[in-house]
Amino acid sequence: MSNPNVWPVSQEEMAEQRRYMADVRALADRPQTYFVVTYGCQMNAHDSETIAGMLREMGLTEAVERDAADFVIFNTCCVRDNAERRALGNVTWLKEVRKRKPDMKIAVCGCMIQEPGMAERILGQYRFVNLAFGTANLYRFPELFWRMLHAEDTVLEIDARNTLAENLPVCRLRAESAYINIMYGCNNFCSFCIVPYVRGRERSRRAEDILREAEKLARGGVQEIMLLGQNVNSYGRDAGDGPDFAELLRQLDGMGIPRIRFMTSHPKDLSDRLIEVMGTSRHVLPQFHLPVQSGSDEILRRMNRHYDRARYLDRVRALRAAVPGIGLTTDIIVAFPGETEEQFGDTLSLVREVGYDSVFTFIYSPRVGTPAAKMPGQIDPAVATERIERLIRVQDECQQQRMRRFLGAEEEVLVENLSRRSAEAVSGKGRHGLSITLPGGAADIGRIIPVRVTGLKNNTLTAERLDGGGRE
Repeated sequence: MSNPNVWPVSQEEMAEQRRYMADVRALADRPQTYFVVTYGCQMNAHDSETIAGMLREMGLTEAVERDAADFVIFNTCCVRDNAERRALGNVTWLKEVRKRKPDMKIAVCGCMIQEPGMAERILGQYRFVNLAFGTANLYRFPELFWRMLHAEDTVLEIDARNTLAENLPVCRLRAESAYINIMYGCNNFCSFCIVPYVRGRERSRRAEDILREAEKLARGGVQEIMLLGQNVNSYGRDAGDGPDFAELLRQLDGMGIPRIRFMTSHPKDLSDRLIEVMGTSRHVLPQFHLPVQSGSDEILRRMNRHYDRARYLDRVRALRAAVPGIGLTTDIIVAFPGETEEQFGDTLSLVREVGYDSVFTFIYSPRVGTPAAKMPGQIDPAVATERIERLIRVQDECQQQRMRRFLGAEEEVLVENLSRRSAEAVSGKGRHGLSITLPGGAADIGRIIPVRVTGLKNNTLTAERLDGGGRE
């Protein structure tokens, strides 16, 4: 049974976009270099990889610096107010750069453009922008790029349909790891969140397309994949047939890709079957991001989260029973409208009770068009700041205690970068999701290295190598 809310992009439409890529590539006076600026979550980062892939197919190469590029595109986020303001501020900055480079082309895309009324506001205030398009129009970027090059006025495209396109080119940010979108959109309509309005309703990719993409990545030597979705736990539910997320994860685990991660999971949809697969898999990493948002039942009800504190703690206990030592992380919103001191205290006590490895903390920011933006009891900014500072202090104490469990333990690190503090060290992520620094050099980037944890510093573990490598 197909999802009536989804608009699958046909092979004919994709063929047309490939023709536009070839046509742009053949232009003698097209832009030669590009630079993509990304704001927001991993899904936005993966969209930027797709944008870069299409630009390369059109013959452009990546510029080293933003102001040196012939074409600059801002892939925006509107989930948090600060991301929105940063994006608009940087777009304004490019106006001055273009005075020195009058032929520079500027585009804005992503969630912010899909937000009601935002495109008109941007194009009214930033008339130097050449192209703007929403999340549903990503697959049509080659056509829009072509039109931009031939238009005198700004090209604007915003589609409200829940599109689903396959086989778009991708230029991955890292050789050793890769994102795989398994679904798009969200059906949850949390009262504070604008994602369902800008990303559309849930639509799951076909399992065979996901598995085929994973197989290709495995053949290419990728060490780690991250499965992406606004709520991966509800994968497949919109289509009504095929595997659910637990079964998809089981099939991916059998492919032999060394490391599999995923995010994000909604607590209300965390099934016993998924927890069982986590506990029996060989390659799914022992880490789980489970956003709680608040420790207060009343706040959770007004957030429209569809679980309470007891249900959340039950899921935490089940995860820890199935995967001993699992690394747990979460999101928490402070100063939701009407939050009392007692309700904030419920959040502090939950953080202490769960003992997270890491917490992503946010002060509530109203998003136009969401129910929470109209709720009474908006919290004074000074109170909100004081509360988030207290939350961070509590979490820091809990995190230090949690990290001590790794002292003396053996881990495996996927090396991602050279250390910023030492020319003789590298850093990466352990199996539980924590950052680990170890001796090494550039040749180690992209490798999985066995280590023994020897110390901790702030939010990072330090380790010695067990493979005999590294610099003395």
